[in-house]
Amino acid sequence: MSTPRSFVDKIICPVRAKRERRKEARPGELLAAALDLFVEKGFAATRSEEVAVRAGVSKGTLFLYFPSKEELFKAVVMESLGGRFTEWNAEFEAFEGTSAEMLRYCMNVWWERVGMTKASGLTKLMMCEGANFPELAEFYRREVVRPGHDLLRRILQRGIDRGEFANVDIDHAIYSVVAPMVFLMLWKHSAMVCVDGVSPLDPEKYLATQAETVLYGLSVRAGDKA
Repeated sequence: MSTPRSFVDKIICPVRAKRERRKEARPGELLAAALDLFVEKGFAATRSEEVAVRAGVSKGTLFLYFPSKEELFKAVVMESLGGRFTEWNAEFEAFEGTSAEMLRYCMNVWWERVGMTKASGLTKLMMCEGANFPELAEFYRREVVRPGHDLLRRILQRGIDRGEFANVDIDHAIYSVVAPMVFLMLWKHSAMVCVDGVSPLDPEKYLATQAETVLYGLSVRAGDKA
């Protein structure tokens, strides 16, 4: 006797749907597990087997999605950082405030979306291990550093074009904005050894102070030549 269709629908289909949802979730779970381990242990010390175990899948499943640890790392970087520049550039295009407000917004949003998250540990990882993995270092420069600098370059050029910022050397002024962000990443992921341990460091207040320092240096002053 054939099995009633209603029984198949009630029993088999939900199981299949659950498996399909689980399969769709696996890449995200693997990337989350890999991010945790890369930040905790570094790239060299992290083994693919550990990522699979933490994600609750087999090593074979991991390699089904990511053929090597290098490809897994690249996917983590794109998911956490590199893939977000389309969104951030769109925000630049839509921003209606002054260039000073835009720079403050940029620094604050970076902290909220990247700096205070585990993803900021990827920058520290690359600073520590990039020399040992030149291909990954170049990948990181291409997908994260250069797009980030391009966005900052657009912000500074906007201020210059609108007469809000002095006509500074943009290629070097970028690092005045980047430096406080790098410091906070090192502070967050280095057991806070970058501070004296006496005076507490408030990241939001720190960025506000750094933004004002940068902006007063960038702003057009009386007697400046156009």
